[in-house]
Amino acid sequence: MVVKGETGQVIVSNLKVANTFFTRLKGLLGTKELREGDGLLIKPCNGIHMFWMKYSIDVVFLDKEYRVVHLIKGIKPWRVSPVIRESTMVLELTTGTIDRCNIKHGETIQIS
Repeated sequence: MVVKGETGQVIVSNLKVANTFFTRLKGLLGTKELREGDGLLIKPCNGIHMFWMKYSIDVVFLDKEYRVVHLIKGIKPWRVSPVIRESTMVLELTTGTIDRCNIKHGETIQIS
């Protein structure tokens, strides 16, 4: 589960973690959609690509204290994110989640 640290608002109720070479390599490849309430945490990670993806996603870059250091709304298939030096992990979310949950740069996310 992923919640906003300041408010306790649930961002992701069904979290998968990609923390091995193969799970990070696969990421969301081969999936048809990311449903609302689902998310993927990739760690370590400071940049993503959308090659071979079939849908857009929201991306939240986090540092080692789980503080938001960069946001990308609705990154489209066949795009590459910038490399965010401060980021140690990336949270991939359904498009619209950043706006719906009002996720802001500098706030802290809690993951359990």
